[in-house]
Amino acid sequence: MTKLSLGSHPYMLGFEQLERLLERSAKSGNEGYPPFNIEQTSHTSYRISLAVAGFAEDDLAITLEDRQLVIRGRQRDDSDGRIFLHRGIAARQFQRSFVLADGVEVGDAIMENGLLHVDLTRAEPETVVQQIKIKKG
Repeated sequence: MTKLSLGSHPYMLGFEQLERLLERSAKSGNEGYPPFNIEQTSHTSYRISLAVAGFAEDDLAITLEDRQLVIRGRQRDDSDGRIFLHRGIAARQFQRSFVLADGVEVGDAIMENGLLHVDLTRAEPETVVQQIKIKKG
C-alpha cells in the first residue's frame, strides 16, 4: 500500500505549499519557553500572548519571514558588579515561530504587564462562483 501525501493525492491539486507549511511548523521548536496563549478575539482576529517578564521592548524582535511570524528575545547581561546569592531568574534567549495562513496579517504588538501581545487579523474569504465555458475542439 502506497502512502499518499497532500501534494500527491489525486483530489488535492495545488496543495504542495500546505504540506511544506505543515512540515515547517512541525520542525519549529517545541520547547516550552516562553509560555504563550493564542486566543480568538473576534470572528476574524486573533491574539498571541507571550510571557516575557524581564524583557524590555528593545530585547524583543518580531519579524515576518515567508508567512512565518518569528518572535525572538535576547536579554542583555547586566550582572557586572552585582553579587548574586541566588540566581533563579535566568536571562536566556528564545525564538518562537508561528506559521500564518494566507490572508492573515500581523497588526499591533503591545507590551503590557510582562506580556507581549501580537494581534493578527484574517481577511474575510470571498465566495466566488465562476462559470467555465466549454469550447468546441
